[in-house]
Order: sequence, then C-alpha cells, then structure tokens
Amino acid sequence: MQTGWNENRAFLRGTAAAAPVWSHETHGVGYETFPLKVQRLSGCTDCLNVIVPKRMLENGPIEAGMPVRVEGEVRSFNNRTGIGSRLVITLHAKTLEQEDGPDENKLTLAGVLCKPPVFRRTPLGREICDLMLAVNRRYGRADYLPCITWGALARCCGELEVGDGVRLEGRLQSRDYTKQENGQASQRTAFEVSVMRLERVES
Repeated sequence: MQTGWNENRAFLRGTAAAAPVWSHETHGVGYETFPLKVQRLSGCTDCLNVIVPKRMLENGPIEAGMPVRVEGEVRSFNNRTGIGSRLVITLHAKTLEQEDGPDENKLTLAGVLCKPPVFRRTPLGREICDLMLAVNRRYGRADYLPCITWGALARCCGELEVGDGVRLEGRLQSRDYTKQENGQASQRTAFEVSVMRLERVES
C-alpha cells in the first residue's frame, strides 16, 4: 500500500503523435507504446512515451493526431542494449481515453533521495539542482526518477541528503541533447521531472 513516502500519480492530456506499436509482454500481459505530445505554457512541446496494456486498446484504437487523456505512474528501467539512454522513463497507463481539452501535465511523487543532490549554475547564472528520487512500487521494486529544480527551490534542494524523504509536484518533460562518444555526435532525448513544489516528508 502506498504511503506518504511512496506516491506516484501522473495525469497527462495531449495528442498522440503516432499509433501504438508492440512493446513487450510481462506475466502474460501484452503492452504497446506510443508517443504523446504535450504542449507547455511556454509553447514548447514534450514528447513522452506511454506504455499501455493491449487490452485497454480493445475498446477503440489510438491513432496519430487523436486527443488523449492518460492517468498512471511514471516508471523507469535500465536500458542494457547500449543504444540510447541508459535510464528509460515512461508513463505506465492505468486509464486511457480519447478526450478533447487543454494540454495538461501533472505529477505527484513521493519517495527517498538515492543520490546526493547536484547543485550547479548555468553559463547564464541560473541555479539548478539535480535530484534522483527512488519511488517504491507495491511489489518490492522501485523506480528511479531524475528530477530538476530551479532558483530558490534549487538552493534549498542542494542542502538535502541521501535518504531524505520528499514529496513533490511537477511535470514530466523531454529534453533533446547531443551525446559525444568516441568522437562521434549523436542526438539523444532525456526525460526528467521538472519540479514546481517540493516538501520534506518525515518518517
């Protein structure tokens, strides 16, 4: 049962960028995946990977350009193929419906910091703090979710320690970057939680 230490709730509304395709099978359940585009207030667009049980698609297919509402949990897994990012972040759908409405991207997470916070400044002087949050699932596994905070909140987060419990609200965002390996440049996409509010959670 989830407690204040372990909470993982996501609500997204956006536009399917492509139809679902086969992803994998776990414990006899088949899953498909599709990219969901969600526009920010700034006008930028996040393209987020949604994993959905195949049975959810039996009532009606998802097609490119279709407005979609998804509720579920943010999940992570380690990519061992050597292609793309090592830590893969997806949205595991618990409900999925075709629904018109303004784009929305809301997360509520609670867990424990599993790495020391990294406080830094951009070349333009903007303050940033990177966090890695471990959120337990019900069955003994955990999701490791990279989070980023800004400004005054970043300064406060820089004082946190490994093992501290936190509860936060924010959004799931995508970020394109260039990876240099062996003199070769390749385009990658990173996924992280942009934190709007954060508070300590005592045991």
